[in-house]
Amino acid sequence: MPSASMREVGQRIATIRRARRMTQAELARAAFVSLATVKAIERGARAPSDDTLDSLSGALSVDPSHIVTGSTRTDSRVHAAIPAISAAIAAYDIPTDAELCSLHELAQAADTLVQWRLGAQYARIAERAPKLLADTLTALHHTSGADRLRAAHLLAVAARSADAVAYKYGHRDLSARLVELMRWAADQTDDRIAQATAAYVRTETFFAARAHTQGLAALERAIDASPSPLGRAATAARGALHMRAAVIAGRAGDADAAALHLADARRLGDTLTEGAYNGTAFGPDSVRAHEVSVAISLGRDHVQRALNVAEEWTPPESLPAERQSGFWIELARAQVWAASPDDAFESLKVARHIAPQHTREHPWAREAAATVRRLKRADAESLTSFADWIGAI
Repeated sequence: MPSASMREVGQRIATIRRARRMTQAELARAAFVSLATVKAIERGARAPSDDTLDSLSGALSVDPSHIVTGSTRTDSRVHAAIPAISAAIAAYDIPTDAELCSLHELAQAADTLVQWRLGAQYARIAERAPKLLADTLTALHHTSGADRLRAAHLLAVAARSADAVAYKYGHRDLSARLVELMRWAADQTDDRIAQATAAYVRTETFFAARAHTQGLAALERAIDASPSPLGRAATAARGALHMRAAVIAGRAGDADAAALHLADARRLGDTLTEGAYNGTAFGPDSVRAHEVSVAISLGRDHVQRALNVAEEWTPPESLPAERQSGFWIELARAQVWAASPDDAFESLKVARHIAPQHTREHPWAREAAATVRRLKRADAESLTSFADWIGAI
């Protein structure tokens, strides 16, 4: 990158950072890069790599193209990494002679992937997941006792992070394999909370197959098998299952079951502080966001319920980026159904601002953008630009 371009990129990053009222140190922490790197890039002394650009963009809640014109599209980089993820789990049950990494190092790497998943930084996950999957599989096959149980847990975490990428980017066969690997690893842990988390993630396969009735039955079995909600982790695990069951019940057209599961999720959520438990965001705000999800799942006749929630509540910034953007995408769908295309476009822009990678790959965001553009064909260039960015034209 020429020095002039490097200076321009640094200036754009600094301008956006100041608009977000972030210090350089805060940006460095949010992007998982060093403070020295942020300072060097902002003063034009260093060009960001694709990986660093994605990290900074995610932390600033903008698309990389807002910082570097013509930058490599994140989706291309994700798709390019998919074969490596697939290869890493192809022979998951066969031990290899690979070098054994320390469980402490693997735990740190797994925790980083969890943070990236909650922050919707899928490109970073895609690039790091193959090695973590391979390393945790090696640890599982070459340890015993408590270390083996810990390795199994880390493998389940790695598989879930990789699945987030595969599922969001449309690689549904690979997603299903990763979900099964996660379930297999969770069974090795002898941990009912880990098994409940795997059941929560497994719901993706039912969503993908539109097998909503079967998915609801599977989740209700998982709820029955989950540990009693006596501690925070167990309470969150069961509450998350109820939250997920409410959504899939809605898609199955079972309004009564949806209401019952949502009420149970709310009851459990109200006993906790909002946070990430077992790698899943849960608490009062997550349940509130799912009220919109359930209304949208039940269909157009329940649009007003979604709009009512949005009138009195919006996701706090403390909620993970992926969950925040999901709320705005689903609200946009409700606003399209309510014949409010201007409001829908504003909601989509908020979703993009919060989590661009998540928004661009979300089919409902693409569908809503296409509908808004069709209804407002004569309107601004910004709408056409957004529709082109999301792949709706």
